[in-house]
Amino acid sequence: MNGVIIVDKPAGWTSHDVVNRMRRILGQRSIGHLGTLDPLATGVLPLVTGGLTRLAQFYTASEKTYEGVIRFGFATNTYDADGEPLSADVGTAAPGCPSGQRPDLSLDALHKLAAEFQGIIEQVPPPFSAKKIHGVPAYKLARKQKEVVLKPVQVEIKEFIILSVEGERARFRARVSSGTYMRSVAHEMGQRLGPGAHLESLRRTAVAEFNITQAHTLEEIERQMKGDHEGKEKTQQKREQVGEETPKVKIKVKIKPCHSEAAPAAEEPAVPSQEGISALFIHPRQLLPQLPSVTADEATAARIRTGRPVNLPELSRARQVKVFQGQSELIAIATRVAGTLFHPKIVFAPDPSS
Repeated sequence: MNGVIIVDKPAGWTSHDVVNRMRRILGQRSIGHLGTLDPLATGVLPLVTGGLTRLAQFYTASEKTYEGVIRFGFATNTYDADGEPLSADVGTAAPGCPSGQRPDLSLDALHKLAAEFQGIIEQVPPPFSAKKIHGVPAYKLARKQKEVVLKPVQVEIKEFIILSVEGERARFRARVSSGTYMRSVAHEMGQRLGPGAHLESLRRTAVAEFNITQAHTLEEIERQMKGDHEGKEKTQQKREQVGEETPKVKIKVKIKPCHSEAAPAAEEPAVPSQEGISALFIHPRQLLPQLPSVTADEATAARIRTGRPVNLPELSRARQVKVFQGQSELIAIATRVAGTLFHPKIVFAPDPSS
């Protein structure tokens, strides 16, 4: 099964845990994810399956959107609620909180503080992270209580809004570039105010073109998959009872020549109805919306599948295009090499489940 499905990751699971569970549910080995989520976090975890795992390279720098809660009062060694609390007085000499005084946790004060983090900033990743030091993940060194010194990296926080404050907890929404750690943001805010802080909860609501409304729980996916199997078994049993073989239906399909199908910016591409487990997958026409689409005729598709260049005269200005055969089979991502000549950069293997 080639596709992209959005899982609503549960708290306490690693992204790899989710991938392993999905391998068992779908009964296939080739599954990957488009961006790790910490065990504490929940929300949007896009998974790519089958031949479409090769799409991962297009999502390495995807923008992400989060909602969460920062708890002030003490820091932790992991910068989130899964870690061990550090001394409650860590940072009490910070400019925002002179020794012996309580920090200002008013909504107005936190709005101003959050504004200082917006834009392109230098951020130090958490010691408990996958960042590598001499080839070793930092979290492995941190677990052994070894010194972890990570260099600041440049990230962009495009939006960071404090939505509300209740006591020592501040609820926020953030839209950030790839590689941004909201744990580090929470930790540094605690340092600036004085008493320390950590990320108490985090929910990812969007990655690239995918959002939380498209996400499904693992239980929902498993029920749908089980229903598909039961439905097929019942249909086969009925056929066997009446001595009927599985019918072979010949369908004549008239395929138009290769043509551009780029939709207007404000419109969604046409998507046919889907049934069963396939209904939970993102329709291929909705993937990589920044790339125009073309539908190839049989001759053009055959050339593309063998890695040969093709002429796409209506897309002479596009750098890359998505090439489909039929309405829903994504067969390649092609790159313009000269004029109207496009060369397949990635050719996807046919979906065996089709």
